[in-house]
Amino acid sequence: MNELAPSILSADFGDLRGQVLATREGGASYMHIDVMDGHFVPEISFGEPIIRSVRQMTDQVVDVHLMVTNPGDHFEACVKAGADSITFHYEAVEGGAGAYGGPRDPGKACALSEELIDRLHALGCKAGISVKPRTPLEEIYPLLDKLEMVLIMSVEPGFGGQKYMPESTERIRALRAEAQKRNPALRIQVDGGVKTDNAAMILEAGADLIVAGSAVFGDDAEGRTRAFMDILRA
Repeated sequence: MNELAPSILSADFGDLRGQVLATREGGASYMHIDVMDGHFVPEISFGEPIIRSVRQMTDQVVDVHLMVTNPGDHFEACVKAGADSITFHYEAVEGGAGAYGGPRDPGKACALSEELIDRLHALGCKAGISVKPRTPLEEIYPLLDKLEMVLIMSVEPGFGGQKYMPESTERIRALRAEAQKRNPALRIQVDGGVKTDNAAMILEAGADLIVAGSAVFGDDAEGRTRAFMDILRA
């Protein structure tokens, strides 16, 4: 089933409860929380206290996206705060090239990513891994059978409101084709520049969980959510 995960990064924090519940009323079953540390990405967002607050507001799936260095340091606190699913960046793992580039060692990055996935599962949490637009998807293929989700970034992570990168569509297709061989139940999430005018294309390529922030939040978040849900349910 196709699902929408509104990203609270674009919400009005003066009325966060109202904004969250508006998306729930509009039909969104997920709530996406971007945790940024100002190191892995330039921006700083929020952490466990916001996760805890959102968990208390809604019964939606709390979907946490860690855009941080040393993501494993935050797993237990995020799960205790109420995260149902945690996605970490492949690039944040040693050997994955890091926040600002550097030597790439896919073998080491995959081995350490597998350890992180096992840690999440031991905490009773679903595990996702995210890749930046320029990271070769083939590097994470050995991990697909251990994951519940892969998040394809369709913009460079760290800032809201960016335009969807067209080359992301073929990356979604390639990942879905590989997932059919290794893990047909894998969810493919797409984050970055998702709007009502490109959502159908993204779903057709093979995604089944889309993240939208500025296209959902603002005036009439419930109505905007319903507009997305109409496309997802078509």
